[in-house]
Amino acid sequence: MYAELGQVSLILACVSALMLSVVPSVGIYYRNVNTMAYAGIFARMACFFVALAMMMLIICFVSDEFSVAYVAANSNTQLPTFYKVAAVWGGHEGSLLLWLFCLSLWTWAVAHFSGTLEVEFLTRVLLILGWVMVGFGGFIMLTSNPFELSAVVPPQGRDLNPLLQDIGLIVHPPMLYMGYVGFAVSFAFAMAALLGGRLDAAWIRWCRPWTLVAWTFLTGGIALGSWWAYYELGWGGWWFWDPVENASLMPWLLGTALIHALIISEKRGIFRQWTVLLAVFAFAFSLLGTFIVRSGVLTSVHSFAADPKRGLFILLLLFVVMSIASLLFAWRGRHMSCPVKFTLFAKETWMLVGNLLLVVACLTVMIGTLYPLLIDALGMGKISVGPPYFNTVIVPLTLASFLLMGVVPWMRWRDHAFKVVQVVFIRRLFFCVLMAAGITWWLEPVLKPWAILGLSASFWVIWSHIIMVWRLGSTARGWQWSGLTWKRSGMLLAHIGIAVTAMGATVVTHYEQETSLYMKAGTHTQLAGYEFVFMRAQPIIAQNYQATRMTIEVKHQGSHVAWLYPERRQYEVRGMSMNEAAIDWGFWRDLYVHIGEPMAQGYAVRISYKPCVRWLWFGAVLMMLGGGSVLMAQREARRVRLAAAKYNLPPVQATS
Repeated sequence: MYAELGQVSLILACVSALMLSVVPSVGIYYRNVNTMAYAGIFARMACFFVALAMMMLIICFVSDEFSVAYVAANSNTQLPTFYKVAAVWGGHEGSLLLWLFCLSLWTWAVAHFSGTLEVEFLTRVLLILGWVMVGFGGFIMLTSNPFELSAVVPPQGRDLNPLLQDIGLIVHPPMLYMGYVGFAVSFAFAMAALLGGRLDAAWIRWCRPWTLVAWTFLTGGIALGSWWAYYELGWGGWWFWDPVENASLMPWLLGTALIHALIISEKRGIFRQWTVLLAVFAFAFSLLGTFIVRSGVLTSVHSFAADPKRGLFILLLLFVVMSIASLLFAWRGRHMSCPVKFTLFAKETWMLVGNLLLVVACLTVMIGTLYPLLIDALGMGKISVGPPYFNTVIVPLTLASFLLMGVVPWMRWRDHAFKVVQVVFIRRLFFCVLMAAGITWWLEPVLKPWAILGLSASFWVIWSHIIMVWRLGSTARGWQWSGLTWKRSGMLLAHIGIAVTAMGATVVTHYEQETSLYMKAGTHTQLAGYEFVFMRAQPIIAQNYQATRMTIEVKHQGSHVAWLYPERRQYEVRGMSMNEAAIDWGFWRDLYVHIGEPMAQGYAVRISYKPCVRWLWFGAVLMMLGGGSVLMAQREARRVRLAAAKYNLPPVQATS
């Protein structure tokens, strides 16, 4: 019954999305406000039915409805309940339903929170989102139906992939998809502005908060994926330039560029066509990322789908989106230019340079990700593009971006004296390089130029922003928090967060220590001043697997530090073996122990000392807090505008 109800809900959701795409269009054509009002109704209906379908699929998993083919392929009666929930989006069909669910939530949110927006413009935004829902809803119904029934009901399910049996997979995919799909809202706002022939400040002001929310979700999703790979996959790395990792990084880079382009367009009224293009391509790269993840055309440790034929539909949808957007931009965009003069050392000039660096970085990642696929499609053999290529190209672009981050926030709009810029560069940059060189020599008395450059760039951004905090809070009566508005705090947190992440990446890359050895009960080894003692190995039986658990005591200068329990698991249903690493977490370092193959009476063991690796994700948290802080500024500014309009007051600048 749950499967049938889910099927009906999915059909009604597609019908509602189709009505959302068609009926308001008639209202716009005839300028009928009453007909346009149906856009909000159909948006809410579509969200309700997709949510109902999602709930029915979750119930099917929790209640072990193996008559549903998708449930039988990804679940098992022995699977813990919270993993059954994660299994809902553990395969191709469920992940696409999650995609559609996220899109319906965004559509509902736009309809619900945009009541003060001009009716015709809001209607255009909603019907564009409706057409995207129709595309993905049709794809699910025709090729990827998660409620399809099996001809023969198996007594037991095939079980969820052991790699996905992790608490992080309950949160990671929804957050990542909310970021992916959120750029559909930015795309819809840009297309609505082009359709209306108005690239004014209104659509930019309304587009900014939606873009920022999507970027914040995507930042969290990428960070969670990196964290999951670090502790679950067993290799101890946090980023490997994997195709699926790159698929999420590309829209993040364009989303970052879009946020800054929206700021320029709102403040100075320039680069509006460039901003529209960024909104289009941010969503296009989200679709490209979905294709890479769900098609299986590229091998990845993060990808658990392998159906290139169904993935071609997403590629077709990407082609349709880009074709329509390009034609609309060619038709409308060239008539909406707004030439404004700007000087070389103006803030907007160097923010544009930063935009270009982000776009170049995105294109670089795209080439490295898709080039092997192109070579294979042309029958020219198989090649692999790995970290050496990406690091060689991305690191210089990152250093240049950090250089701009340390100085552009100090510049003024329209003009800035070159002498002031010169002073900012020379004094602080020299101090940061000197401090980085001293720290690298203290960590290891060996000259490491790239480590010095990475830390210098991070210190440069952090030190510049700390000075800015001090300047903003300094008053004649002493230091006060009033100078730090929500908007400024958000910018400071986001920039410092990126610098902290880069600092963690630099330190762990250049100063990590690792050893691989054979260990048995009673043996011990030394690494980075820590002693690791193999105490014993014992069998354990869990709900859906059996394992051998090692007990390792960690000591430092003879004192007990931690107990570590790495495991080697055997999942009987899937017949797969998994190694579960044990980690002693710390702010300054992680101690990472991974158990390998059994050898005689012992095991192959890999032990790693990872300094500052936690800073990678701490920086991501700061970035998300920065995004939330700027959203608070947007909320305050909106409150001030509404109050001014209600009481017929002159426009007032919000204190954000």
